[in-house]
Amino acid sequence: METVSKSALKARMLEYFRRVEETGEELIVTDHNRPVLRVVPIRDRVPAAELFADLRNKVVYHADILEPTTEEWPET
Repeated sequence: METVSKSALKARMLEYFRRVEETGEELIVTDHNRPVLRVVPIRDRVPAAELFADLRNKVVYHADILEPTTEEWPET
């Protein structure tokens, strides 16, 4: 994750934007060394069916999936 000041970004904005596009790495913009903006590339969304297609019919669950649970999860 790269950081850049507002003034440096203003001077070379197109260069920074192209770098974010090409690498996919986010850019943090600072104002007086304080992070104020995050520039991230827009990624295409993949449908869940396509994302987990290779797992279809391979996952086996041996308990009643609809059975209510009363156990509490531990606090972290």
